[in-house]
Amino acid sequence: MANTSLSTILVILFWGLTLATGRKLSPLSTTTTTLSSSPTDGICSSMVKTQGYTCEEHLVTTQDGYILNLPRIRVGELRGPPVLLQHGLFMDGITWLLLPSKQSLAFLLADNGFDVWVANTRGTKYSRQHTTLPPNSSDYWNWSWDELVAYDLPVTFKYVHDLTGQKLHYVGHSQGTLVALAAFSQDQLLNLLRSAALLSPIAYVGQMTSPLAKNAAENFIAESLYNFGIFEFNMRGVSVIKLLKDLCNNTGIDCTNLLTSFTGPNCCLNPSIVNVFLDHEPQSTATKNMIHLSQMIREGTTSMFDYQNEDENIKHYGQPSPPEYDMTRIPNDLPLFLSYGGADALSDVKDVQRLLEILKDHQADKLVVQYRNDYAHADYVMGENAYRDVYEPLISFFRLQ
Repeated sequence: MANTSLSTILVILFWGLTLATGRKLSPLSTTTTTLSSSPTDGICSSMVKTQGYTCEEHLVTTQDGYILNLPRIRVGELRGPPVLLQHGLFMDGITWLLLPSKQSLAFLLADNGFDVWVANTRGTKYSRQHTTLPPNSSDYWNWSWDELVAYDLPVTFKYVHDLTGQKLHYVGHSQGTLVALAAFSQDQLLNLLRSAALLSPIAYVGQMTSPLAKNAAENFIAESLYNFGIFEFNMRGVSVIKLLKDLCNNTGIDCTNLLTSFTGPNCCLNPSIVNVFLDHEPQSTATKNMIHLSQMIREGTTSMFDYQNEDENIKHYGQPSPPEYDMTRIPNDLPLFLSYGGADALSDVKDVQRLLEILKDHQADKLVVQYRNDYAHADYVMGENAYRDVYEPLISFFRLQ
């Protein structure tokens, strides 16, 4: 019965995606979005200051015009080394604040004297502004994670570095690790970086076992949505979220199973975390980004977006096929902390081991690899034991750099 109910929830979720985004977006508009330097309903006021921490809302603008929200969290006037936290797919910066303050990585870092900066990728709730494009235009959503590597990550790194006068520590989860590894492979950001911690690291996804993600890729779901004129991939319809909450609260279904079908069987989620999650997530991404990730799943490679047309690829890349991100070019003296889970269906063990094989010549004192046999994808940001199992070793690693 529970399996039947879960299947129903999943059908409703994807039906909600169609309702939420099943309209053609308007063509390019020249309307300029009104900006606010300190939104009253931002992450600082809603999630951080209520816990007694100092928080500032910052905005940075990418070279291609996206205006990104970048909260800064500190304890008092401490000016320790800066740490940039980068969330994964379908999430935003609140990823790092879903857990209670004594278990949340953002707050633990601040408590340990670090200067914490929380990135929010383009298209998410607090980073939907643009210098010329409204978020209901198709051109606003014309990007994949290539643009996060080329624009979002560099401008965020530079802003934090220039404001603090210090090199950064970096923490990425899921897609947040993919964009970092891709940037490092292109010799980007390294002069601004102290070290990087990669949770559920993704350099390859050809072996992923997530039935939802794998089936969507194999059946070209993202491509179909794009061809229907759906350029914003948004599962957060109000009616869908309300229905999911009602089902989770009133039917006796353990809704952590909903995450399991996507992430793998998470070991350490308190069932109450699902309600907190649904208050804030999932977040939108570009349908083009989903196509790019689907290409990676089907082909087992990590390349730039493939336009499936030699002329288009030549136009963008000067060659008939998209260039690969060459992970062998990651410097072997870059301090890295990698933590991966045996139950993770998105960052699969075989894919991580492929990355580790590439890193086999990494300087031994610059690479820490942690394997948690019981952890799946969401445990790294929502698990009630993560503060002890993962975050404390991570903070110790940062202190050594």
